[in-house]
Amino acid sequence: MKTTVSIAIMRVGIAITFLWISVLIFKQPESWGGMLQPWAASLLPIPLRDVMMGVAGLDFAVGFFLLVNKFTIIFAALGFVHVATLLIIVGINAITVRDIAIGAGLLALVFASWPESKRQ
Repeated sequence: MKTTVSIAIMRVGIAITFLWISVLIFKQPESWGGMLQPWAASLLPIPLRDVMMGVAGLDFAVGFFLLVNKFTIIFAALGFVHVATLLIIVGINAITVRDIAIGAGLLALVFASWPESKRQ
């Protein structure tokens, strides 16, 4: 029981974080895009604003599916890969250092959501 409640609290907390960030990015995509390292921004095949709108959509999808507890393993894994990628292309700084904890929580959700028959 304790584990189930703990996982639910972590899942909902991470979901709200992703949903909130998606709204903030939708409102000011260029501001959030300014956090990219110059080398990463130079690799973009489409305008930065479009990339950030896609990121906002991804963040919304991760947050939504974690919140409603559907396809949790898929969206927790997707969120983990997304956060790990952010740490690479943005770098670890005073803001992104928090993403380490979010990433760890997402990885914990992946393992907690893993089907019982596959755990052994």
